[in-house]
Amino acid sequence: MPVVSGLQPPRIFAPRRDLPPGRYPLLDVFHGLDRTLPFRKYPGDDRSVLELARSSHAEVTDGPGWMYVAPRRTPIEVRQAGFRMVESPDDVIVVAREHLRSGSIAYLYLDIIHEFLHLLQRRQGRELWLGPKVPYVDRPTEVEAYAFSVVEARRLGASDGYLRKYLHVTWVRRSEYLRLLRHVGVAPPPTTPHRGNGGD
Repeated sequence: MPVVSGLQPPRIFAPRRDLPPGRYPLLDVFHGLDRTLPFRKYPGDDRSVLELARSSHAEVTDGPGWMYVAPRRTPIEVRQAGFRMVESPDDVIVVAREHLRSGSIAYLYLDIIHEFLHLLQRRQGRELWLGPKVPYVDRPTEVEAYAFSVVEARRLGASDGYLRKYLHVTWVRRSEYLRLLRHVGVAPPPTTPHRGNGGD
């Protein structure tokens, strides 16, 4: 995702950006996550949500990418694309070291509230990976998680232009990107007027 400046996450959110690769308690990496407003809006009992946050981990890796929930086994469509994910039977959110170290802090914030919602969805028995027949942008769990982050971004003052950049997922086709924008209520990019041979 391209880096966009300007949006400021809550001051209480203070991720540790200098960590070497390894597995750490989630809240040791993403300090303050459990004290943000979105954390109080997650579905479920507040105590169980906090217990999940305290028992989950973040794994910092040197590989490419941004952030994702470690699957128990790498989905077939991901393997076919030549990418091997960190796999774990536990509740682990994987974050690329470069994203943690030098990515926009606002993106880190929006990403972690998105990914933590995925952990809650999985605890509810929902499937995060529906196979290659269901496009990424149409998965109910993804739409829900992106919409959750969009609501928080708007609360912090994000414009549709900012959100279009944040939601520009590099591995999806343009038609899918536009569908994701529509799913989460973000206006599509303005069209460039066509200038014909007649000049103005």
